[in-house]
Amino acid sequence: MERGGYRGGRAAGRGRGGGGRGDGGGGGRSYGAGGGDRGRGYVGRGSERGGGDLGTRGHSSSGRGGYDRDQQLPQSQWGPPPVQGGRGTQLQQQPRPQVVQQPQQAEVSQSVAGGGGGRGAWGRKLQVSPDTATVPPSAPSTVAVSETARGSEITNPMPSQVASSSDKKVQVVSSSSARKEPMKRPDKGGVVAVRRVNLLVNHFQVNINPQSVIRHYDVEIKGENPTKKVSRFELSMVRDKLFTDNPHEFPFAMTAYDGQKNIFSAAELPTGSYKVDFPKTDETRARSYTFTIKQVNELKLRDLKEYMTGGASSFNPRDVLQGMDVVMKEHPSKCMITVGKSFFTRETERDEDFGFGVAAAKGYRHTLKPTAQGLSLCLDYSVLAFRKSMSVIEYLNLYFGWRGDLRRFRNDRRNVEKELTGLKVTVTHRKNKQKLTIVGLSKEDTKDIKFDMIDQEGNEPPRKTSIVEYFRIKYGRDIVHKDFPCLDLGKNGRQNLVPMEFCVLVEGQIYPKDDLDKDSALWLKKLSLVNPRQRKENILKMIDSKNGPSGGEITGNFGMEVDTNMTRVEGRVLKAPALKLAERGRAVREEPNPRQNNQWNLMRKGVTRGSVIKHWAVLDFTASERNKMPYDFVDNLIKRCWTLGMQLDAPIVYKSSRMDTLSNANALEELLRNVIDEAHRNHGGARPTLILCAMSGRVDGYKTLKWIAETKLGLVTQCFLTGSATRGGDQYRANLALKINAKVGGSNVELMDTFSFFRKDDQVMFIGADVNHPASRDKMSPSIVAVVGTLNWPEANRYAARVIAQPHRKEEIEGFGETCLELVKAHVQATGKRPNKIVIFRDGVSDGQFDMVLNVELLDVKLTFEKNGYNPKITVIVAQKRHQTRFFPATDNDGSDKGNVPSGTVVDTKVIHPFEYDFYLCSHHGGIGTSKPTHYYTLWDELGFTSDQVQKLIFEMCFTFTRCTKPVSLVPPVYYADMVAYRGRMYHEASSREKNIRQPRGASSSLASSFSSLTLDDKAIFKLHKELENVMFFV
Repeated sequence: MERGGYRGGRAAGRGRGGGGRGDGGGGGRSYGAGGGDRGRGYVGRGSERGGGDLGTRGHSSSGRGGYDRDQQLPQSQWGPPPVQGGRGTQLQQQPRPQVVQQPQQAEVSQSVAGGGGGRGAWGRKLQVSPDTATVPPSAPSTVAVSETARGSEITNPMPSQVASSSDKKVQVVSSSSARKEPMKRPDKGGVVAVRRVNLLVNHFQVNINPQSVIRHYDVEIKGENPTKKVSRFELSMVRDKLFTDNPHEFPFAMTAYDGQKNIFSAAELPTGSYKVDFPKTDETRARSYTFTIKQVNELKLRDLKEYMTGGASSFNPRDVLQGMDVVMKEHPSKCMITVGKSFFTRETERDEDFGFGVAAAKGYRHTLKPTAQGLSLCLDYSVLAFRKSMSVIEYLNLYFGWRGDLRRFRNDRRNVEKELTGLKVTVTHRKNKQKLTIVGLSKEDTKDIKFDMIDQEGNEPPRKTSIVEYFRIKYGRDIVHKDFPCLDLGKNGRQNLVPMEFCVLVEGQIYPKDDLDKDSALWLKKLSLVNPRQRKENILKMIDSKNGPSGGEITGNFGMEVDTNMTRVEGRVLKAPALKLAERGRAVREEPNPRQNNQWNLMRKGVTRGSVIKHWAVLDFTASERNKMPYDFVDNLIKRCWTLGMQLDAPIVYKSSRMDTLSNANALEELLRNVIDEAHRNHGGARPTLILCAMSGRVDGYKTLKWIAETKLGLVTQCFLTGSATRGGDQYRANLALKINAKVGGSNVELMDTFSFFRKDDQVMFIGADVNHPASRDKMSPSIVAVVGTLNWPEANRYAARVIAQPHRKEEIEGFGETCLELVKAHVQATGKRPNKIVIFRDGVSDGQFDMVLNVELLDVKLTFEKNGYNPKITVIVAQKRHQTRFFPATDNDGSDKGNVPSGTVVDTKVIHPFEYDFYLCSHHGGIGTSKPTHYYTLWDELGFTSDQVQKLIFEMCFTFTRCTKPVSLVPPVYYADMVAYRGRMYHEASSREKNIRQPRGASSSLASSFSSLTLDDKAIFKLHKELENVMFFV
């Protein structure tokens, strides 16, 4: 079900509904994300995301620490396999240790826990010290390095753990001292392809002067009251004054400031404390600040250059990249509207103005990335809707459509306060341009407001005066709109009333796209999802702009120069796998056609394995609506299911209700229980396998229905919109049938040839994990964890799901090991076999969180498995969609019919990490906008994939997504985990609404602390009913 909203009439304030969550964009999360897997048709355009269901082999280990995956190697519990000549990784700031080849005669004493694959977790690690390994006597400590399970491991043994040169015993190092790092690439990249294409990438090479040094300074600014927090406005003001007054000591053009505590400089700056004084003015008293600056680091660009060429793999480039990033942002931050890490133009073209005080602004977001070709500036185009900078009264007139009749304010007062609260303004009656936040409206109109005016000199007693008189005498300003309330711009509980007409909205305040009316939302989407050619032109225009990241003189002063030409790479197009469908009850082979973007159709074929549904029910919520369910819809759906190879009998229960029942949780639960009772009573104790729910529109009650059915009653529901059913015809019913078949245990599509990497006797399981965080404005809701796992092999297309709530905005998955073990047990129950190989796909983590995935989440999984006597081989792969990399065909012959890169395009050269194991894959066909590839990062590999093998595996998995007849943009375990996590968010919203929990706008972050730990009742909200734990209810 798509999410969205409309403003619902400007005079009536803002409503919600309509809009769209976005099913293009290669992920559908936000506008500007690029085109992708959109479509509805069972002829190859099947809808994917939407969040709901309304509508639609061995390798030698020589030289790289690998091992033969088919060889059973002796090792200690949780230890790595012995390796030959492993490519080590050393700790930062430590001398490079000797690389010692282990002699085959070295004795190893160990204990091996039972389980598939004969290996344990990494809690205990073998460290062999042969005769040839001598420890230099001058070394105060030793760094022992090995590459284990094709993932780097760094250990710091205590002196007592370091063997002498004559000792051949195995030393055991505890897990607390062994931290894992992302593994190195095992080869030079893939070579397999059915064709090769020439591509342009929005990576711009940054040439750096290796002799340059960036000095990092820590800055602390305090006011006269050291305990009082200094605002960001004051921080910038103090820094600017100090640098302006002392240009020789503090040169602007040689420094970059992040607006808080960090200054990066290309020149040496004086350190110490400086007093910065601001004299008294007519508006402000005299103020004094203390500016303290001290140098904390010297960032040498040659270290970064060595890191990118593989000469210093232990060097952590994060500090250097942070400094360079601040430098790159210094110039555009002064010329453009800054929103987080993005920059937008101030100029608005006519077609970008939505006409109600809101306009679209084009901009970009950039990141610096160390790549195989050197340092790259990755820059991508984006669009956001902003409230225009204008007088507050003028904004209200446009927003609510008063057409100049300001008397209509009376009827809209509540909506006005709701719209304005939390927005930032500056005032026109004073020279000070400090940004002030609107906290509300005054209770009285401006003409009726009076207050006690106190003489600051103490020469006269306090006297009562009106705000009208005060502004006339103090500022010489006559208030025109006396019948309007004032804006309260106070803070810390102190009132500060200012007439509306003297307040101007600050630029760069985002207008939520969910609140746009339908036409504006569609137009914003059109501006965002531009075709590849237009997007490429927009990007090149921005990189060449004088306001862009390469504009101005500051980057050159830091020894950096941006090449404004896109990077050229060669992409490899992978062959689509043969698929297994059915025709007249027998399996048939289907070859996806590259000329049709690897899509297939079900016009004359059926699903691989159709389900049998004898007991099901229909709930018609449209009985009293104008837009009723078509009278023959159920009969036609039954016929379509049969032609696809499913057996859908006539429904055993048919009930009519009203749409408003969905908004009453108690009434809705009673209705669903009546359906269960009637089926049980009249049909020999039967329980409905499925409930088909007809709705006339998108309502919040949909979330309540899913929450009650899936957590309280254990019912599988399939909702549909009657309008879409009427318009969609046979194609719509086919899409609905695919979802129904998957939900009740059928199989829509399988690979004709099983995943070739694995052996016949392997039992493999795929696991996907994601965390859904609340919106940034929400300071108290929990984060929702979703973990899914396959229930069949070798088909690997049916999944079980688990939903868990955890503290607000916490990314690390709590109890990940126990959840994975629970899913393994479900797999064993379904197949009768325990997986000996597991591939975990993790979604939603950035590069900086890889350490957490490896050393917290994966360690938790391994230790939990080991406690249960279970030691499968595990590979961990991260899937990233939140990046800015885009590919553009160099010529028309290199692209698809829509101008995007072909489905199955993989890139693993030039724009990837210098030595870690990542690649980009555009598995889907981009029908709308510009395709966004998925960035896959293999962090840990015990299965021994080559680049070609892991790329082939993931691409083939993208054909097994159950809701459409085309390959999808994201590997299914991650895709499903994302859908389940969103479902959990729906549970939370439905339960919160039922409890009447409403978070006040602008609630303080301290409020979240009371929700930092969840009660058992809170967690029960997300607990799936036993009947649905191993069912794909979420598709």
